[in-house]
Amino acid sequence: MNDTGQSDNFAVAAGNQRYLEEYLAWLRFEKRYSELTAENYARDLQRLFELSGDMPLDTLKVHQIRRYIAQLHGRGLSGRSLARMLSAWRGFFAYLMRAHGHGDNPCVGLRAPKTPKTLPQTLSPDEAARLMEIPGDDAAAIRDKAMMELLYSSGLRLAELVSLEQADMNNAFVEHEIRVTGKGSKQRVIPLGSYAISALQAWLAARAQLATPDETALFVGQRGSRISPRVVQLRMKEWGIKLGINSGVHPHLLRHSFATHVLQSSGDLRAVQEMLGHASISTTQVYTHLDFQYLSKIYDSAHPRAKRKS
Repeated sequence: MNDTGQSDNFAVAAGNQRYLEEYLAWLRFEKRYSELTAENYARDLQRLFELSGDMPLDTLKVHQIRRYIAQLHGRGLSGRSLARMLSAWRGFFAYLMRAHGHGDNPCVGLRAPKTPKTLPQTLSPDEAARLMEIPGDDAAAIRDKAMMELLYSSGLRLAELVSLEQADMNNAFVEHEIRVTGKGSKQRVIPLGSYAISALQAWLAARAQLATPDETALFVGQRGSRISPRVVQLRMKEWGIKLGINSGVHPHLLRHSFATHVLQSSGDLRAVQEMLGHASISTTQVYTHLDFQYLSKIYDSAHPRAKRKS
C-alpha cells in the first residue's frame, strides 16, 4: 500500500500515479498551493481512481462521473464534500487536457447534490478563555498555548499557522500585528492581541528546547522540524478533552469563534472579511446568522413581550 491508501499495483496499472504526481507538483510550484491543500487534492483524486478502476482517464464520460458522485452520495458523503471533490476532479481533467492533450472534461457542468446549510460551530467566550488556560511549563505545552492563542486572536487558518516562519515575529510584537500568507499566496496583515503576544514570547523563549538549530519554522514538533497540520489537530483535540470543552476542539473552531466574537462586539462585517482573508463578503456573511442567533437568544430571554404564550 502507498501513503494514499491505494495499492501500488493498482496505481501503476492505471497509469494514474504519474499524472497525480505531475499535477500535485504543478499545484505546489506553479499555483503555489499549500502542502495541506495539495494533500486534500491527492485524497480526492485517489477516490476518483478507486471508482474508475483500470479505465483510462481520457475515456471517462459525464454519465460515469455522475454515477460516481451518486455512489459517494449513497455512502453518506455530504453535498459540500462532493462539491469539493468535483472541483478537484474538474481541475485535474483541465490539467490533463492542457498538459497531455486529453479530450473533454467530463466534470464540466456537473453539480453535487445539495445538502442543508449548517452554521459553523463556535465556542462561547467563556469556553474560549478556558481553552487558553493550558497547564504546564514544558516546551510542548507552551507551544500549544501559543498556537491556540494565535488562532483565536487572529483567526488564522491551520495552513497559515503551520507555514509561519520565526522571522515573521521580528516586528510583530512592536506593531501588534502579524503578516500571513493565505490562499492563492495572498498576504494580509492581522492584529495581534496582547494575550497572543505574551504566549508567543513565552514560546520563543522555550523554542530552542524542541527546534533543531537550522529550523526556520515558528512552530516545531517533537523532532525539531516544522509542525504538521495533523499534529496541531490532535494536540488541540486532546487539550479540549482535558480542559472539559464539550465541543470537539479543532483549529477551524477557533477561527469561527474569532470571527463570531469580533462581529458580535464590533458589527463590522467588512473588517471581519479582511481579517479572515475571504475573497467574497458572502463567505463572511454566515457569521451574521450566528450573530443573529445570539441576539435572538438575548431578546427571547430579556424582552417582556418576546415570550410566547403557553
